[in-house]
Amino acid sequence: MEQEQQNVPALSAAAGLDPRRAYEVLSALGDGSWWTLADLVRRTATSRRSVEAVLRGLDVERSGDRFRVRPEAGRDLPATGHRPIDPAGPVDHALPRHAETVERMAKLIAGAPRGRQALDHVSATPETVVRRALLLGARFWPSGARVLCVGDHDLTSLAIASIYPDAEVAVADIDERVLAYIDRCAAELRLSVRTRWADLRLGLPPSLHGYADVAVTDPPYTPEGVGLFVSRCVEGLQDPEQGRVLLAYGASERTPMLALKVQNSLHDLNLAYEAMYPDFNRYFGAEAIGSAADLYILRPTTKSKPAVAARVERFGAAIYTHGPQSVESQAGADDARLRAEATDFAPDLLVGEWPAGFLPRTPRVRLATWLAKPYAASPERVAIAVPPGLDAALPRLLLAARAGHVRAFPADPPGDVTGLARLLSPVYDITVHGGAVDAVRRPPVADPAGEPGAALVRRLLDRAHGKLVNTWREALIAAHPGLTKRQARDLVLRAAPWADGVTALELPAHRLADLAEAVPATVRLAAAEA
Repeated sequence: MEQEQQNVPALSAAAGLDPRRAYEVLSALGDGSWWTLADLVRRTATSRRSVEAVLRGLDVERSGDRFRVRPEAGRDLPATGHRPIDPAGPVDHALPRHAETVERMAKLIAGAPRGRQALDHVSATPETVVRRALLLGARFWPSGARVLCVGDHDLTSLAIASIYPDAEVAVADIDERVLAYIDRCAAELRLSVRTRWADLRLGLPPSLHGYADVAVTDPPYTPEGVGLFVSRCVEGLQDPEQGRVLLAYGASERTPMLALKVQNSLHDLNLAYEAMYPDFNRYFGAEAIGSAADLYILRPTTKSKPAVAARVERFGAAIYTHGPQSVESQAGADDARLRAEATDFAPDLLVGEWPAGFLPRTPRVRLATWLAKPYAASPERVAIAVPPGLDAALPRLLLAARAGHVRAFPADPPGDVTGLARLLSPVYDITVHGGAVDAVRRPPVADPAGEPGAALVRRLLDRAHGKLVNTWREALIAAHPGLTKRQARDLVLRAAPWADGVTALELPAHRLADLAEAVPATVRLAAAEA
């Protein structure tokens, strides 16, 4: 024991970290087991840099990517059984009763789309997403509750719906692949999960405002990212004074100032800390923060909604730690190129962030406003500036227009637009014009003989800001006056239950594509019932 007490302070001082962290690492190594660096980081919730600093002070033998302390040296280390405290999580005792769900989530996570570094994706472990669901049950009443997942690359939504089948779960995410995967898995498992496309920098989908009893988020770990995602969580709460926000956030033990900046951003939103569970979340990756993050339970106050309304638009587009929209990135559109190409286009309306003083007599609209509501006038030619990292919003920015000719200017020259052209083919002819994407509105269409529904698909997408079911229902009634509103609505939801309560601008891309089959199905059903 005397040798053990000497090792911990000495290695702690040499590694530059607190004694508890050093003890965690030494204790894990003390039984002579073989480790990979990633496993040791995740096991101890200590940053890769700190673990490497401890290892430099030990006599280590290696085999491939694995290592251990040499047996003769390991006798001087604290053994696992001598750990003074085992910091079990608040719901870890319940995990064995949900082993089947953990196993299911492991398979779902393994089959999920690969993470995108530009979106700060790092997968949580299956035990973590199940713990999140169990904590909801321990602290709240999930039966029949509405839960909003603001970003869900971790698939927490599927874990919650698996454990609480009576709950309603909604997901808002920017990644089309993740949304399609969640929808497919939820359908196969018969889980109540609905998905919405959202770039949170441009707003929370309208159908999710005031939707939830509790919101869950694991955002980009920057003050801007945490502030923005948590703000959208507050907007999504049905009763902000009774609802809660569960936030996963982690920082390296070496960077407490970064954690303070994030906590200050939460303080600015007038949120109370109801609880904080250290190292609750574990990840496959994120070794710079020890493959772990704390879980905060935040309670909004009477001043939270006003604070969100005042600050949410100030967070800006740079919210990530990597890619074109990272907080360090200075990437932006080429003002000279924008000026030259847009001047040649001669727009009647400018949408997005354009150079100061450019076409001063031409009206301007912010991107968020453009998506939130239809533009009052009817411009014929619209130019849209798409900032770096917001390319995923392009289909919605085009659908939000009612002009005959729209030209979008991405920050980088457009690549292959085949997928975009196919998705928006009911409305636009899509081509590339120099460094821009050209969208020319097609003439109105009539249904080809024996192929009903094309005209109705066009009508739905032409009214992209409107409630999808309402427009769809009225079109069916107009074609078959014998139908009641309730009958027509039931026909729509029978063919497309995912259309309930949403606008076309909120739909993930795979659901927009599904309209091509769902709409003709309702036309045939209406004809049969009329």
